[in-house]
Amino acid sequence: MDKLKPFEKIASRFQISQESAKYFLGRVQKSFKTERPSHKLILDFIETQDLEILLTPYELAAMLYESGVWAYALVAEPPAIVDDEDLYV
Repeated sequence: MDKLKPFEKIASRFQISQESAKYFLGRVQKSFKTERPSHKLILDFIETQDLEILLTPYELAAMLYESGVWAYALVAEPPAIVDDEDLYV
């Protein structure tokens, strides 16, 4: 009987900590304005897409939305993090 929680499966599959997997699932949920998908639905989607790398939470949420799996409005995409150029080279 399969008793692993969604975050445990994600942690195992992508070789990240369980805390990081929990955070990731929460961020995917927070990418939607009102209604938020369950962790199980997110995991099922990841498994059906056969992803080899873990996308950003917003990218995964956008995929859920675009594929029609979760048809609720997304929040605005977070700004991209850009490293400053090294000043002391």
